[in-house]
Amino acid sequence: MPADSSLLDDLSRVALDVAQGVAAILEAGFGHARELVETKSSPTDMVSEVDRTAETYAGQRLAELRPEDGLLGEEGALRPSRSGVRWVLDPLDGTTNYLFGIPMWSVSIAAEIDTLPVAGVVIDPSRHETWQATSGRGATLNGQPCRVAQGRSSLSTALVATGFGYQRERRAWEADVVSRVLPEVRDIRRFGSAALDLCWVAGGRFDAYYEWGLNAWDLSAGRLLCEEAGGRVEITPGEIVVATTLELFDPLRDLLARSGAYDPPGLGG
Repeated sequence: MPADSSLLDDLSRVALDVAQGVAAILEAGFGHARELVETKSSPTDMVSEVDRTAETYAGQRLAELRPEDGLLGEEGALRPSRSGVRWVLDPLDGTTNYLFGIPMWSVSIAAEIDTLPVAGVVIDPSRHETWQATSGRGATLNGQPCRVAQGRSSLSTALVATGFGYQRERRAWEADVVSRVLPEVRDIRRFGSAALDLCWVAGGRFDAYYEWGLNAWDLSAGRLLCEEAGGRVEITPGEIVVATTLELFDPLRDLLARSGAYDPPGLGG
């Protein structure tokens, strides 16, 4: 289904409206002890009542604004689409940071058509930053155009972000890969919010980012932001998302291959 200009306008407006509402809920709860913290895939993969409250709000708001659209949320929200549009939502990306009082978490929401993101918003309440992109219209940070750091770095001077999974054995393997990547780049950063990592590539703060096993809600909005900011984002062998400036994509992909990154153990993320 092609997206005309008026549809893109509406999807962008709704994405921002919903993301701002979720961000307000999260800001109100940040820094308070949580009473209902559970785990999902492992003892370190946490979810709290604030995740679920935020997702419930987002689902209800989307149903009001775009009742024919579908929804896929990290905490289980699922609604089929009758319009051809699907919303992909992570109400709290960086739950561990949020629960530990670390100001590195975000709200991520994207509208997809035929599984491709066409409008996306990532809000970083701690820094009062709103990242937004619409297909064919570029990417912005707080309303100002943003671009990847094209031409700034070679692989050896690149600042690279990554993330780790929740399973103990998987993390050990990922650390082994990082030990081979680290000597070949400027440095590695691991902050704990995939959506913000992708935004920071889009805004030129990072030169590149890679991570295994991202889900649609981790990736959709940030991917659109990176691509609209002039970057390249692909899912490579081994289910690794690689997001970089154009000139760094092939060198980083080759380095990851040499480092054994494309042969992950048969473990959940």
